[in-house]
Amino acid sequence: MNLRRALVLFALPLLVTSCQSQAPVVSPRSIGEELLTELWAKVYNPPQDLSAIDRLCTEDFILTTAGTDVVGRDAFKAWAKSFSSKIGDMRLTSVDMFSSTDGKRVVSRWKVTGRNLGLLGTHADNRPIEFTGIAVWEVRDGKLAHNWVERSAYELEQRLKQPAE
Repeated sequence: MNLRRALVLFALPLLVTSCQSQAPVVSPRSIGEELLTELWAKVYNPPQDLSAIDRLCTEDFILTTAGTDVVGRDAFKAWAKSFSSKIGDMRLTSVDMFSSTDGKRVVSRWKVTGRNLGLLGTHADNRPIEFTGIAVWEVRDGKLAHNWVERSAYELEQRLKQPAE
């Protein structure tokens, strides 16, 4: 057998195997991702169910937003009610979500759409609004324990300050 033929017979199976498509590995959702998905569905999308916070969040839950801590489930409920009252027909949609390997953190990227009912202290002009955000969530004892959130608030505020078309 010549060298060329030996190389083809040896290399061809390796080449074919490496070119075959393999199904992507999809890991199951983490507990934190399940909790977060339910929180968004119940708390931020109609019909709003603030009691879901009691089931999904630790008693000492902290929301860190704009450098301020909202501490405790009751304070978080009040914050969520106030925030949502400024956005008519609010919809929060998950864009991306993934967990740390130990399941103690969930990172989420999301989008909110709705109508302006006075968000960011602007005139409630009923204009369509859309903004995005990224959040990091701590999961402790099978519940959401802390949320650090950043929103595209500055960009949204600039758009809302423009005269309505």
